[in-house]
Amino acid sequence: MRREALRRKTVLLTLAMLAAAIVAAPHAVRADLPVKKVLTLEAAKKIAAAAEAEAKKRGARVVIVVVDNGGYILLLERLDDTQVASVDVGIAKARTAAIFRRPSGDFEDQVKNGRISALALPGAAALRGGVPIMVDGKVIGAIGVSGETPQEDEDIAKAGAAAAASATR
Repeated sequence: MRREALRRKTVLLTLAMLAAAIVAAPHAVRADLPVKKVLTLEAAKKIAAAAEAEAKKRGARVVIVVVDNGGYILLLERLDDTQVASVDVGIAKARTAAIFRRPSGDFEDQVKNGRISALALPGAAALRGGVPIMVDGKVIGAIGVSGETPQEDEDIAKAGAAAAASATR
């Protein structure tokens, strides 16, 4: 009888410890996971609107693409009378800036300076006009613009990226 009581106490104690571990486990796991800001569709719309306003101010006919930090499209706009070819180019510029975490123009500069091997980098478009979208020093996405001169595309993309601070609050 005494042995049976000891066995029950042992089983109850084990079950109590197991229950406590199960309840505490999610909190322990959460403590190890980093918190990461993400680019929402609403923020992407505000970023694209800022780029569109800059494009219209210049009379530019461009494609504006906003992607997440993995380079996947959240939003794409082709302004009136923009060449169709700029759709794929704008996507490539935005994706380059997102996945390499730097402006796509950096690769254009490398090629101009003789580093032709930059053209072989998978997923890199060596064309000015893709700009990372930064929040708290981290890339959360990118904007790509295509349709006008390389510098105009980049300037319009920068205007969109600059709107990220207010769009992601």
